[in-house]
Amino acid sequence: MNWLEVIKLRSAGGSLGLLDELLRPIPGSNERGLAEMKTYRHASLETDLSVHLHWNSAMPEPNGSALGLRLAQALKEFGLIDHSVWVEEKKS
Repeated sequence: MNWLEVIKLRSAGGSLGLLDELLRPIPGSNERGLAEMKTYRHASLETDLSVHLHWNSAMPEPNGSALGLRLAQALKEFGLIDHSVWVEEKKS
């Protein structure tokens, strides 16, 4: 089953250099079922960030993966966090 974890950060500003360092080692981690990790910056607000964790596993984690929960907790020091889990809709 394919599912997606989205962690959105709304930051008040300041330097996000430390944030870049925080996100750098994660793609190299060997998380079981993690297919891909992508980060996006808002088109007009440089301080807004979205991290997408793409998973392929038997069942989704309804409250988020251990990696997603750790990442969301670490990002809280930079601003407001919205963490959600999405399941891919299969076409009939």
